Amino acid sequence: MNKDENSRRRFLKGAIGAAGLMITGAPVISSWTSSRVTPPSPLYDAKGLPTAILGKTGVRIPRVAMGLGSRFCSITSTEEALDLLNFALDNGLYYWDTAWSYDNKELGVISEERIGRVIKTRRNEVFLSTKVASRDPDEAMRQIETSLKRLQTDHLDMLKIHDVESEKDVAGITGKGNLADILIKMKEQGVTRFIGFSGHSEAIAMKSLAETGSFDSMLMAMNQWSGNTEKRQELVIPEAKVRGMGVLLMKVIRPRETVKTIDPGDLVRYALSLQGPDGIVLGMDSMQVVKSNLEILRHFKPMDEAGMSEMAMKLTPFYNHNNLPWMKPGYFDGNWA
Repeated sequence: MNKDENSRRRFLKGAIGAAGLMITGAPVISSWTSSRVTPPSPLYDAKGLPTAILGKTGVRIPRVAMGLGSRFCSITSTEEALDLLNFALDNGLYYWDTAWSYDNKELGVISEERIGRVIKTRRNEVFLSTKVASRDPDEAMRQIETSLKRLQTDHLDMLKIHDVESEKDVAGITGKGNLADILIKMKEQGVTRFIGFSGHSEAIAMKSLAETGSFDSMLMAMNQWSGNTEKRQELVIPEAKVRGMGVLLMKVIRPRETVKTIDPGDLVRYALSLQGPDGIVLGMDSMQVVKSNLEILRHFKPMDEAGMSEMAMKLTPFYNHNNLPWMKPGYFDGNWA
């Protein structure tokens, strides 16, 4: 067994705890929690931005969260990316959403590594959320360990299962000793304060996972992501709210890539005006975009019924379009910049 494998197994022993979970056939026992230092209390400051309570987490968050996936990873300058993060935090955008898989291989950029350079000095100012992709328990633990190292922290605020796809996927996730059990133990052991999942695909799959009652929050693609064929907003959000889950929406701006006449600001206002969700995650790829989103949020007033209906009509051409890269089978969110 090599040095890296030894290191990973020490992490597994500490993080999983004496839960009876099996990792590559061997039970693991915890000695980690007795020596772990309690993290400092959060110092979140929305700087006057509109906020909402993220479900049963009880945490108050800005209604716009920083999406730090493909768009963020397309920023070529590291200095510019770090300036963007610090500026956003200084102006009240303290919910940061990333994932183990978010990168840009052409630029050699890894989202979590960039974020970690800010987190190491401003950890208690940020509500930090990342996602684990692998459904294999051993590989999932490796990804969680990697995320913590990249982010330069020993704890997360939210750990999500990335991209729940189907009922078959849910059956695997919720099997004994599989990914759902791992996240539950991560929460019990203090590796993360809260747990959740994200999804872009089958509404029934996300509803099924919400029905387990195990999760604190959900990040869900708006219906427009799949051409309005999956009624995620109508089917999943009510179930999540009944369970007390926090709900965030994503893929808010993507219609702009097809329907050029739509004002991105109207898309943001439309998403923020929907009943049920606590907020939205927006991809940020420049200081200009951050400043624009801050202005929209500072002056936000919900759309009236006529405005909502008009926006729905404007989105019709987008629903009939299926040729964008992220609409094709096999696309995995976060890797297309």
